[in-house]
Amino acid sequence: MKIDHIRNFSIIAHIDHGKSTLADTLLETTHTVPERKMKEQFLDKMELERERGITIKAKAVRMQYQAENGESYLLNLIDTPGHVDFTYEVSRSLAACEGTILVVDASQGVEAQTLANVMLAKQNNLTIIPVINKIDLPNADPEKVKNQIQDILKVDTSDIILASAKNRIGTKEILEAIVAKVPPPQGSRENTLSALIFDSNYDPYRGAIIYVRVVDGVISKEKKIMMFSNKAEYEVDEVGFFHPEMEQAEALEAGDVGYIIAGIKNLQDVKIGDTVTLADRPTETPFHGFKELKPMVYAGFFPVNPGDYEPLLTALEKLRLNDTSFVYSPENSVALGFGFRCGFLGLLHMDIIKERLTREYNLEMIITSPNVIYQIFKTNEDIVEIESPVKFPPPQEIAEINEPYIKGMIITPNEFVGNVMQLSQEKRGIFKNMHYLDTSTVVLNYELPLAEIIMDFYDKLKSATRGYASFDYEYIGYRPSDLVKLEIMINHEPVDAFSSIVPREKAPYQGRRVAEKLRKLIPRQMFEIPIQASIDNKIIARETISALRKDVIAKCYGGDISRKRKLLEKQREGKKKMKQIGQVEIPQKAFLSVLSIDED
Repeated sequence: MKIDHIRNFSIIAHIDHGKSTLADTLLETTHTVPERKMKEQFLDKMELERERGITIKAKAVRMQYQAENGESYLLNLIDTPGHVDFTYEVSRSLAACEGTILVVDASQGVEAQTLANVMLAKQNNLTIIPVINKIDLPNADPEKVKNQIQDILKVDTSDIILASAKNRIGTKEILEAIVAKVPPPQGSRENTLSALIFDSNYDPYRGAIIYVRVVDGVISKEKKIMMFSNKAEYEVDEVGFFHPEMEQAEALEAGDVGYIIAGIKNLQDVKIGDTVTLADRPTETPFHGFKELKPMVYAGFFPVNPGDYEPLLTALEKLRLNDTSFVYSPENSVALGFGFRCGFLGLLHMDIIKERLTREYNLEMIITSPNVIYQIFKTNEDIVEIESPVKFPPPQEIAEINEPYIKGMIITPNEFVGNVMQLSQEKRGIFKNMHYLDTSTVVLNYELPLAEIIMDFYDKLKSATRGYASFDYEYIGYRPSDLVKLEIMINHEPVDAFSSIVPREKAPYQGRRVAEKLRKLIPRQMFEIPIQASIDNKIIARETISALRKDVIAKCYGGDISRKRKLLEKQREGKKKMKQIGQVEIPQKAFLSVLSIDED
């Protein structure tokens, strides 16, 4: 196929705006998948993707299309993940394209993720084809959505395609727009090899399968390739296309999208956004925008049954093979036993890993409260990064604490602006600006600590706006904050599972909440149990679980009072001794309840 007859494009949309349905319709219309094999969300292979209606892993598929001008075109669709946690993967998938279809729901209109995706597409200089989907719904308002898109993209409303992917309305117009408006790839097959890695998968027999877009040059079997970032070299065993299943080919040339298999057993050598080139004639200009993926959120995973430690380790190892952005390391908790400290790109990423461990490996776990990575500048000028309260240095060694901040974008009906502002201020948000998308929809921009949004921000936002608000964010760096380690002691012994890093002004309130909750959940013993919350070695809250007491003088019927005093004194001495040597067993429901404590 001539390079000027190739079109590489993606589809971007807010969750549930019809991205996967449109991809299905394109596959059917171009006869890429036989009708007998076709099913809903065809490209979403994972059970969780199909169940939740979101794309978790990037996909690629090659389609042949006979245009109205009589020419045959090769269309490479790169289906991007659909959540803010995977923004970097989305940016790399978009970088592999020259154009994108922007899908907007005709009833819901422009939402936060729509705006975020448009910005990503503009950063990559992509041709954007706006499509208003679901126009056949009873509550659809295409004219209102047209005006919103026009304000964002500054496009002529006549260029906006009205469609219903489910009923195949507008599908032909979309395909013709891809051919007419998306520019062909600009690379040359004569240049040295330069290919962008936009995703990878792991096969236990063949090693890593690299998904690439070839920018320049040609790659074929038995060629020796090199990863630009780490100089790792491998010999190519196989190259091919996705049609939609893997289909072996003689070579991949400039403009093509396909896969490379080179017996790569170490998945760490394959990094999304890296450049693949020839080992003997490497390119001088790697693809711009590459960065190492770093986890943003950490949580402890502990098996409910201690005997499940080894099965959990095996399961984590297998999941890690297909997801390089997920990391884990062993962790030991006095309260919870042996487990793992796991790092994720965000809360959805964490939820996906947890669900897969439960469903695919039948494991029950206790998951500690999520934490972000804090930068601590120590008095001896050392800089340390911690992701767990257990690693928090003593207060006298800390000069400054920095925490990660995000730039958040909230789109809401104007009647809920007050509620959104109040919630954002409670979460330590810094107001930046606001503007109207139309007469009834407002865009609010805030800068917020990442730690404040990973717990319950999205749920509270939906409650405050009756479900109408949408939220998207991007990471903007570290900033100094006044934070402290909140430590919970039960019977004067610190319990690390209940420790947390909180803003100083919120520490007394949070300490009281945890102490009150534990007082109700921990069963009474034969001795008094103090529950204390402390910061910087100072007690800021206390609750007491009173002791169970046997009526030792019940058997005394009258008689000398000294007999009763003697029995009471003996009981007092026994309780004093018991308090010194007694141990408190904390029930599992106490951990589960406190670790999911609501800050209302």
